[in-house]
Amino acid sequence: MGAPPTAYDEKKETCGTVCLKYLLFTFNFLFWLAGGVVMAVGIWTLVEKSDYISLLSSVTYAASAYILILAGAIVMVTGVLGCCATFKEQRRLLRVYFVLLLCIFLLEILAGVLAYIYYQQLNEELKQNLRETIVQKYRQPEQEHITKAVDKLQQEFKCCGSNSSSDWGESVWIRTNEADGRLVPDSCCKTQTLGCGHRDHPSNIYKVEGGCITKLENFILDHLKIIGAVGVGIACVQECDMSPPGVSMERDPIQTFLMLLVYW
Repeated sequence: MGAPPTAYDEKKETCGTVCLKYLLFTFNFLFWLAGGVVMAVGIWTLVEKSDYISLLSSVTYAASAYILILAGAIVMVTGVLGCCATFKEQRRLLRVYFVLLLCIFLLEILAGVLAYIYYQQLNEELKQNLRETIVQKYRQPEQEHITKAVDKLQQEFKCCGSNSSSDWGESVWIRTNEADGRLVPDSCCKTQTLGCGHRDHPSNIYKVEGGCITKLENFILDHLKIIGAVGVGIACVQECDMSPPGVSMERDPIQTFLMLLVYW
């Protein structure tokens, strides 16, 4: 039989446990902040340029952002749960904590993969759908969101038409009396005024090589890079917090938590 623990050993163990608790609290606070970053990227993707999502036929772009928002929210809840599990030393909370970590990991990987897949097919989708959307839906009944998105796209990116300003010659709206003889919408004009679309001379409207397709594609690709990097990057960091095989939850919860962190 070994010698009974001395007062020094007990004090040393107590100090180590207290230090560990504060270390884990700091870790979970940073984890909570990471969740805020993930959720902020998702919200920024949807809110800042939400009008442009209506111009895309695929829901993959929006789905990636929604997944990031969901993952970020779960991360923030998990960070709080981790703090509670640390200080209350409850095995049940720790089990829930690591299950949530697994869910977060899978969600963020999914967001990153979706962003990568959509990155590959974006150009083809824009070529097939943007021109048709502009020609068929601009200023049509119950298509106000499309009209707003197209006008905003042309003004913000300083472009006109899908491939070129000549695309507007086939527009359903341009051929109606409502267009009042305009050749292009007023949003194509460098200086937008009522009726300025009657002239399609380069001095009056934007004539950009590649049209709005190139501008919108570059914009969305930049956002997809961010979504993919944040999703996969933070997921890889959080993978370090997953429970490694062979670690038992029946030991002291704080010691278990430490082993889970140190193991990786």
